[in-house]
This record gives sequence, structure tokens and C-alpha cells, in this order.
Amino acid sequence: MKNKLCTTVSTLMLFIPWTILPLRTFDWALESPAAEIIIYSYAAFMIFSGLFSVFSYTAWKVRNKWMQLCVAINCIYAVGAAGIVGLSIMNQVF
Repeated sequence: MKNKLCTTVSTLMLFIPWTILPLRTFDWALESPAAEIIIYSYAAFMIFSGLFSVFSYTAWKVRNKWMQLCVAINCIYAVGAAGIVGLSIMNQVF
């Protein structure tokens, strides 16, 4: 049961970051305070997704082929999101 639940949650976490594309078609989502909040929120979610997938794979030993794929993709998302946040912070500091 734990294996199926963690795999399902990790699978759903793969598709949620893509919901930013239709959200950004609204004019209010492109304005400065809203845009920053949306981007930081999605970045935090992607970092959490990567951590959850890695934790599920290592600590809870949910090891199947689909989970391996979810871990790989969610880690790519997490690294990209951490890079975006890092660049944003560096841009504000300097």
C-alpha cells in the first residue's frame, strides 16, 4: 500500500509544475508581485517534490521502475527550481 501511495503521489507531482503555463496566460499573473509569488510558490513545490521522491525512494524503500523515473524527473525539477531561486536571490543582492 505504501509503495502504491508514494508512487502515485510522486507521479502526480510530475504534472503539477506544468500547470503554470495556462496560469500565466492571465494578465494579472504577469504583473510583478503576483508573478514573483507564483514563481516562488512553484519553485518551492518542485523542490519539495524532489525531496519527497528521494525520501520515498531511499528511506521508505519504494523501489520500482516507475518510481525511479519519478525520482529522476522530480530531481531535475528540484535542481532547476533551486537554480531559479538562487539566481533570483543573487539578482536581488547584487
